Amino acid sequence: MRRDLIYVAILWLVLTAIGEAWALNTNFMPAMAAEEAEIVDEAFRTLMIMGVPVAALVLAVLGYSFLRFRVRGEPYTDGPSVRNYQPLAVGWFVVTTALAVLVVFNPGLEGLNKLNADANADLVIQVEGEQWHWNVTYPQHDLSYARALQIALPVDTRVRFELTSKDVIHSFWIPAFRMKMDALPGRTTILYVTPTELGTFEDDPNLRVQCAELCGTGHAWMRMSVRIMEPAEFERWLDEAREVTSGGAMDMAGMDMGSGDGMDSTNTAEMTPEMDMGADDEMDDMNMPEATAMPEMDVSDMQNGDGMDSTNTAEMTPEMDMGTGDGMGDMNMPEATAMPDMDMNSSSSGG
Repeated sequence: MRRDLIYVAILWLVLTAIGEAWALNTNFMPAMAAEEAEIVDEAFRTLMIMGVPVAALVLAVLGYSFLRFRVRGEPYTDGPSVRNYQPLAVGWFVVTTALAVLVVFNPGLEGLNKLNADANADLVIQVEGEQWHWNVTYPQHDLSYARALQIALPVDTRVRFELTSKDVIHSFWIPAFRMKMDALPGRTTILYVTPTELGTFEDDPNLRVQCAELCGTGHAWMRMSVRIMEPAEFERWLDEAREVTSGGAMDMAGMDMGSGDGMDSTNTAEMTPEMDMGADDEMDDMNMPEATAMPEMDVSDMQNGDGMDSTNTAEMTPEMDMGTGDGMGDMNMPEATAMPDMDMNSSSSGG
Protein backbone atom coordinates (compact mmCIF):
# COMPACT_ATOMS: atom_id res chain seq x y z
CA MET A 1 0.00 0.00 0.00
CA ARG A 2 2.90 2.36 0.70
CA ARG A 3 4.07 1.93 -2.89
CA ASP A 4 0.58 2.84 -4.13
CA LEU A 5 0.62 6.04 -2.07
CA ILE A 6 3.99 6.98 -3.55
CA TYR A 7 2.72 6.45 -7.08
CA VAL A 8 -0.41 8.50 -6.37
CA ALA A 9 1.72 11.30 -4.87
CA ILE A 10 3.95 11.40 -7.95
CA LEU A 11 0.95 11.45 -10.27
CA TRP A 12 -0.63 14.20 -8.17
CA LEU A 13 2.50 16.37 -8.39
CA VAL A 14 2.69 15.94 -12.16
CA LEU A 15 -0.98 16.83 -12.68
CA THR A 16 -0.67 19.79 -10.30
CA ALA A 17 2.35 21.16 -12.16
CA ILE A 18 0.57 20.87 -15.50
CA GLY A 19 -2.61 22.48 -14.14
CA GLU A 20 -0.79 25.36 -12.44
CA ALA A 21 1.21 26.11 -15.57
CA TRP A 22 -2.01 26.28 -17.56
CA ALA A 23 -3.78 28.45 -14.97
CA LEU A 24 -0.88 30.90 -14.74
CA ASN A 25 -0.01 31.24 -18.42
CA THR A 26 -3.29 30.82 -20.31
CA ASN A 27 -5.45 33.84 -21.02
CA PHE A 28 -8.85 32.17 -20.99
CA MET A 29 -10.89 35.27 -20.09
CA PRO A 30 -12.46 37.69 -22.62
CA ALA A 31 -11.11 41.19 -23.09
CA MET A 32 -11.42 43.57 -20.12
CA ALA A 33 -12.92 47.05 -20.44
CA ALA A 34 -13.16 48.25 -16.82
CA GLU A 35 -11.10 48.40 -13.62
CA GLU A 36 -13.58 46.06 -11.96
CA ALA A 37 -12.91 43.43 -14.62
CA GLU A 38 -9.28 43.25 -13.49
CA ILE A 39 -10.36 42.62 -9.88
CA VAL A 40 -12.83 39.90 -10.90
CA ASP A 41 -10.36 38.22 -13.25
CA GLU A 42 -7.68 38.24 -10.56
CA ALA A 43 -10.10 36.60 -8.12
CA PHE A 44 -11.06 33.99 -10.69
CA ARG A 45 -7.43 33.16 -11.43
CA THR A 46 -6.68 32.90 -7.70
CA LEU A 47 -9.51 30.40 -7.29
CA MET A 48 -8.21 28.43 -10.26
CA ILE A 49 -4.69 28.27 -8.74
CA MET A 50 -6.09 27.13 -5.39
CA GLY A 51 -8.44 24.61 -6.97
CA VAL A 52 -5.92 22.89 -9.26
CA PRO A 53 -4.16 20.87 -6.50
CA VAL A 54 -7.51 19.67 -5.12
CA ALA A 55 -8.77 18.65 -8.54
CA ALA A 56 -5.40 17.03 -9.36
CA LEU A 57 -5.50 14.94 -6.18
CA VAL A 58 -9.01 13.68 -6.91
CA LEU A 59 -8.07 12.80 -10.49
CA ALA A 60 -4.82 11.12 -9.41
CA VAL A 61 -6.54 8.89 -6.86
CA LEU A 62 -9.38 7.97 -9.22
CA GLY A 63 -7.10 7.35 -12.19
CA TYR A 64 -4.58 5.26 -10.27
CA SER A 65 -7.30 3.25 -8.52
CA PHE A 66 -9.02 2.57 -11.82
CA LEU A 67 -5.83 1.16 -13.34
CA ARG A 68 -4.25 -0.52 -10.28
CA PHE A 69 -7.23 -2.09 -8.57
CA ARG A 70 -9.47 -2.96 -11.45
CA VAL A 71 -10.96 -6.48 -11.44
CA ARG A 72 -10.30 -8.73 -14.38
CA GLY A 73 -13.22 -10.93 -15.19
CA GLU A 74 -16.52 -11.04 -13.34
CA PRO A 75 -16.39 -9.72 -9.74
CA TYR A 76 -18.04 -12.11 -7.29
CA THR A 77 -17.57 -10.23 -4.02
CA ASP A 78 -16.74 -6.74 -2.82
CA GLY A 79 -13.13 -5.94 -2.08
CA PRO A 80 -11.82 -5.59 1.47
CA SER A 81 -12.65 -2.38 3.31
CA VAL A 82 -9.80 0.04 4.00
CA ARG A 83 -10.13 1.60 7.45
CA ASN A 84 -6.52 2.15 8.56
CA TYR A 85 -5.83 5.57 6.99
CA GLN A 86 -7.42 8.02 9.42
CA PRO A 87 -4.47 10.46 9.16
CA LEU A 88 -5.17 10.79 5.43
CA ALA A 89 -8.84 11.56 6.07
CA VAL A 90 -7.99 14.10 8.78
CA GLY A 91 -5.38 15.74 6.58
CA TRP A 92 -7.84 16.01 3.70
CA PHE A 93 -10.44 17.62 5.98
CA VAL A 94 -7.98 20.11 7.46
CA VAL A 95 -6.51 21.19 4.14
CA THR A 96 -9.82 21.64 2.32
CA THR A 97 -11.33 23.51 5.30
CA ALA A 98 -8.35 25.84 5.41
CA LEU A 99 -8.72 26.54 1.70
CA ALA A 100 -12.44 27.29 2.11
CA VAL A 101 -11.76 29.74 4.96
CA LEU A 102 -8.98 31.39 2.95
CA VAL A 103 -11.33 31.85 -0.01
CA VAL A 104 -13.84 33.65 2.21
CA PHE A 105 -11.26 36.31 3.07
CA ASN A 106 -9.27 36.34 -0.15
CA PRO A 107 -10.51 36.87 -2.77
CA GLY A 108 -13.97 37.05 -1.13
CA LEU A 109 -14.05 39.93 1.36
CA GLU A 110 -10.92 41.54 -0.04
CA GLY A 111 -12.34 41.54 -3.55
CA LEU A 112 -15.66 43.02 -2.43
CA ASN A 113 -13.79 45.73 -0.55
CA LYS A 114 -11.86 46.65 -3.71
CA LEU A 115 -15.03 46.78 -5.81
CA ASN A 116 -16.80 49.07 -3.34
CA ALA A 117 -13.81 51.07 -2.13
CA ASP A 118 -14.73 54.26 -3.98
CA ALA A 119 -18.34 55.32 -3.43
CA ASN A 120 -17.86 58.64 -5.23
CA ALA A 121 -19.07 58.73 -8.81
CA ASP A 122 -18.58 61.34 -11.52
CA LEU A 123 -21.58 60.13 -13.52
CA VAL A 124 -24.92 58.73 -12.33
CA ILE A 125 -27.06 56.63 -14.66
CA GLN A 126 -30.49 55.34 -13.67
CA VAL A 127 -31.57 52.15 -15.43
CA GLU A 128 -35.04 50.65 -15.17
CA GLY A 129 -35.71 47.12 -16.36
CA GLU A 130 -39.05 46.36 -17.99
CA GLN A 131 -40.23 43.37 -19.98
CA TRP A 132 -38.31 43.31 -22.26
CA HIS A 133 -36.19 46.42 -22.59
CA TRP A 134 -34.22 48.96 -20.57
CA ASN A 135 -35.18 52.56 -19.79
CA VAL A 136 -32.19 54.86 -19.24
CA THR A 137 -31.92 58.24 -17.48
CA TYR A 138 -28.92 60.55 -17.07
CA PRO A 139 -30.29 62.72 -14.20
CA GLN A 140 -27.27 65.03 -14.12
CA HIS A 141 -27.73 65.86 -17.81
CA ASP A 142 -31.53 66.08 -18.12
CA LEU A 143 -31.66 63.13 -20.50
CA SER A 144 -34.05 60.21 -20.40
CA TYR A 145 -35.13 57.72 -23.05
CA ALA A 146 -37.16 54.52 -22.96
CA ARG A 147 -36.60 51.24 -24.82
CA ALA A 148 -32.92 52.08 -25.10
CA LEU A 149 -30.79 50.53 -27.80
CA GLN A 150 -27.54 52.02 -26.56
CA ILE A 151 -25.93 53.35 -23.41
CA ALA A 152 -22.94 55.68 -23.66
CA LEU A 153 -20.13 55.94 -21.09
CA PRO A 154 -17.06 58.20 -20.91
CA VAL A 155 -13.73 56.42 -20.54
CA ASP A 156 -11.79 56.63 -17.23
CA THR A 157 -14.87 57.96 -15.42
CA ARG A 158 -16.38 56.50 -12.26
CA VAL A 159 -19.99 55.58 -13.07
CA ARG A 160 -22.75 54.81 -10.58
CA PHE A 161 -25.63 52.72 -11.91
CA GLU A 162 -28.87 52.95 -9.96
CA LEU A 163 -30.91 49.93 -10.94
CA THR A 164 -34.59 49.16 -10.46
CA SER A 165 -37.36 47.23 -12.18
CA LYS A 166 -40.90 48.09 -13.24
CA ASP A 167 -42.31 44.55 -13.21
CA VAL A 168 -40.23 41.43 -12.45
CA ILE A 169 -36.65 40.72 -11.35
CA HIS A 170 -34.09 41.51 -14.05
CA SER A 171 -30.30 41.37 -13.90
CA PHE A 172 -28.04 44.11 -15.29
CA TRP A 173 -24.90 42.49 -16.70
CA ILE A 174 -22.07 43.88 -18.83
CA PRO A 175 -19.73 40.95 -19.71
CA ALA A 176 -16.75 43.17 -20.61
CA PHE A 177 -16.96 44.75 -17.12
CA ARG A 178 -17.52 41.37 -15.35
CA MET A 179 -20.14 43.15 -13.25
CA LYS A 180 -23.70 42.00 -12.64
CA MET A 181 -26.43 43.28 -10.33
CA ASP A 182 -30.11 42.42 -9.94
CA ALA A 183 -32.74 45.04 -10.77
CA LEU A 184 -35.59 44.55 -8.29
CA PRO A 185 -39.15 45.94 -8.29
CA GLY A 186 -39.62 48.56 -5.58
CA ARG A 187 -35.91 48.72 -4.68
CA THR A 188 -32.81 50.48 -5.98
CA THR A 189 -29.56 48.56 -6.20
CA ILE A 190 -26.19 50.18 -6.85
CA LEU A 191 -23.39 49.14 -9.20
CA TYR A 192 -20.08 50.99 -9.71
CA VAL A 193 -17.89 50.68 -12.80
CA THR A 194 -14.94 52.57 -14.24
CA PRO A 195 -14.54 51.98 -18.01
CA THR A 196 -10.90 51.90 -19.11
CA GLU A 197 -11.05 50.96 -22.80
CA LEU A 198 -12.69 52.67 -25.77
CA GLY A 199 -15.00 50.50 -27.83
CA THR A 200 -18.47 49.61 -29.04
CA PHE A 201 -20.61 46.52 -29.35
CA GLU A 202 -19.49 46.22 -32.98
CA ASP A 203 -15.86 45.99 -31.79
CA ASP A 204 -16.53 43.56 -28.94
CA PRO A 205 -19.85 41.70 -28.42
CA ASN A 206 -19.09 41.70 -24.68
CA LEU A 207 -19.73 45.45 -24.65
CA ARG A 208 -23.45 45.08 -24.13
CA VAL A 209 -26.00 45.22 -21.35
CA GLN A 210 -27.65 41.82 -21.11
CA CYS A 211 -30.41 40.71 -18.78
CA ALA A 212 -28.99 37.71 -16.91
CA GLU A 213 -32.17 36.77 -15.02
CA LEU A 214 -34.85 34.75 -16.80
CA CYS A 215 -37.72 37.23 -17.02
CA GLY A 216 -40.15 35.90 -19.64
CA THR A 217 -40.48 35.06 -23.31
CA GLY A 218 -38.46 38.07 -24.51
CA HIS A 219 -35.59 37.57 -22.05
CA ALA A 220 -32.97 36.74 -24.70
CA TRP A 221 -33.68 40.01 -26.55
CA MET A 222 -33.48 42.24 -23.46
CA ARG A 223 -30.18 43.92 -24.23
CA MET A 224 -28.57 47.14 -25.42
CA SER A 225 -25.15 47.99 -26.76
CA VAL A 226 -22.51 49.80 -24.69
CA ARG A 227 -20.44 52.56 -26.24
CA ILE A 228 -17.32 53.84 -24.43
CA MET A 229 -15.96 57.13 -25.74
CA GLU A 230 -13.70 60.03 -24.87
CA PRO A 231 -15.20 62.60 -22.46
CA ALA A 232 -15.42 65.29 -25.15
CA GLU A 233 -17.20 62.92 -27.51
CA PHE A 234 -19.51 61.90 -24.68
CA GLU A 235 -20.55 65.53 -24.16
CA ARG A 236 -21.41 65.81 -27.87
CA TRP A 237 -23.36 62.57 -27.61
CA LEU A 238 -25.38 64.00 -24.73
CA ASP A 239 -26.22 67.12 -26.76
CA GLU A 240 -27.37 65.03 -29.71
CA ALA A 241 -29.35 62.69 -27.47
CA ARG A 242 -31.17 65.58 -25.79
CA GLU A 243 -32.04 66.99 -29.18
CA VAL A 244 -33.42 63.64 -30.31
CA THR A 245 -35.50 63.07 -27.20
CA SER A 246 -36.89 66.61 -27.39
CA GLY A 247 -38.20 65.93 -30.90
CA GLY A 248 -35.65 67.92 -32.90
CA ALA A 249 -34.50 66.66 -36.32
CA MET A 250 -30.87 65.61 -36.54
CA ASP A 251 -28.45 63.17 -38.06
CA MET A 252 -28.69 59.83 -36.22
CA ALA A 253 -25.44 58.42 -37.64
CA GLY A 254 -23.05 57.17 -35.00
CA MET A 255 -25.57 57.54 -32.22
CA ASP A 256 -28.13 54.84 -32.94
CA MET A 257 -30.83 55.89 -30.52
CA GLY A 258 -33.56 54.25 -32.55
CA SER A 259 -32.27 52.48 -35.64
CA GLY A 260 -32.23 48.72 -35.77
CA ASP A 261 -28.79 47.18 -35.39
CA GLY A 262 -29.97 43.75 -34.46
CA MET A 263 -30.51 44.81 -30.85
CA ASP A 264 -33.76 46.77 -31.20
CA SER A 265 -35.92 45.58 -28.34
CA THR A 266 -38.81 47.68 -29.61
CA ASN A 267 -39.11 45.64 -32.81
CA THR A 268 -41.79 43.15 -31.88
CA ALA A 269 -42.29 42.02 -35.48
CA GLU A 270 -39.59 39.39 -34.96
CA MET A 271 -41.56 37.84 -32.11
CA THR A 272 -45.10 38.24 -33.52
CA PRO A 273 -46.53 36.00 -36.26
CA GLU A 274 -47.40 37.79 -39.47
CA MET A 275 -51.10 38.58 -39.77
CA ASP A 276 -52.57 40.23 -42.85
CA MET A 277 -55.91 41.67 -41.79
CA GLY A 278 -56.30 43.71 -44.93
CA ALA A 279 -57.06 47.39 -45.31
CA ASP A 280 -60.19 49.08 -43.93
CA ASP A 281 -61.85 49.13 -47.31
CA GLU A 282 -60.86 45.59 -48.22
CA MET A 283 -60.82 42.68 -45.83
CA ASP A 284 -59.05 40.20 -48.12
CA ASP A 285 -60.48 36.76 -47.38
CA MET A 286 -62.81 38.18 -44.76
CA ASN A 287 -64.59 40.39 -47.32
CA MET A 288 -67.78 38.53 -48.16
CA PRO A 289 -69.98 40.47 -50.63
CA GLU A 290 -71.88 37.26 -51.35
CA ALA A 291 -73.57 37.61 -47.98
CA THR A 292 -75.71 40.41 -49.41
CA ALA A 293 -77.38 38.07 -51.90
CA MET A 294 -80.55 36.31 -50.78
CA PRO A 295 -80.68 32.56 -51.50
CA GLU A 296 -83.04 31.30 -54.21
CA MET A 297 -86.53 30.57 -52.90
CA ASP A 298 -89.93 29.64 -54.29
CA VAL A 299 -91.96 32.77 -53.80
CA SER A 300 -95.19 30.83 -54.43
CA ASP A 301 -94.72 29.09 -51.06
CA MET A 302 -94.67 32.39 -49.25
CA GLN A 303 -98.35 33.40 -49.59
CA ASN A 304 -100.04 35.33 -46.85
CA GLY A 305 -102.32 32.38 -46.20
CA ASP A 306 -99.61 30.36 -44.43
CA GLY A 307 -99.45 32.89 -41.62
CA MET A 308 -96.11 34.36 -42.67
CA ASP A 309 -95.70 37.95 -43.64
CA SER A 310 -93.42 37.67 -46.63
CA THR A 311 -92.29 41.26 -46.38
CA ASN A 312 -90.95 40.71 -42.86
CA THR A 313 -87.69 38.92 -43.44
CA ALA A 314 -86.60 39.40 -39.84
CA GLU A 315 -88.84 36.46 -38.89
CA MET A 316 -87.05 34.06 -41.19
CA THR A 317 -83.49 35.43 -40.88
CA PRO A 318 -81.52 34.66 -37.70
CA GLU A 319 -80.00 37.59 -35.84
CA MET A 320 -76.40 38.21 -36.87
CA ASP A 321 -74.21 40.77 -35.18
CA MET A 322 -71.51 41.42 -37.75
CA GLY A 323 -69.81 44.11 -35.70
CA THR A 324 -69.82 47.86 -35.93
CA GLY A 325 -69.02 49.76 -39.06
CA ASP A 326 -65.74 51.08 -37.78
CA GLY A 327 -64.33 47.60 -37.25
CA MET A 328 -65.67 45.40 -40.07
CA GLY A 329 -65.98 47.71 -43.04
CA ASP A 330 -68.00 46.03 -45.81
CA MET A 331 -69.19 43.29 -43.48
CA ASN A 332 -71.65 45.60 -41.67
CA MET A 333 -74.71 45.30 -43.93
CA PRO A 334 -77.95 45.87 -42.04
CA GLU A 335 -79.63 47.41 -45.12
CA ALA A 336 -79.04 44.27 -47.17
CA THR A 337 -81.40 42.20 -45.05
CA ALA A 338 -84.43 44.37 -45.79
CA MET A 339 -86.54 43.34 -48.83
CA PRO A 340 -88.11 45.99 -51.03
CA ASP A 341 -91.90 46.36 -50.79
CA MET A 342 -93.55 43.92 -53.12
CA ASP A 343 -96.92 42.21 -53.49
CA MET A 344 -96.22 38.55 -53.08
CA ASN A 345 -99.86 37.57 -53.92
CA SER A 346 -99.51 38.99 -57.39
CA SER A 347 -96.35 36.99 -57.86
CA SER A 348 -98.03 33.77 -56.83
CA SER A 349 -101.05 34.38 -59.00
CA GLY A 350 -98.82 35.20 -61.92
CA GLY A 351 -97.10 31.80 -61.45
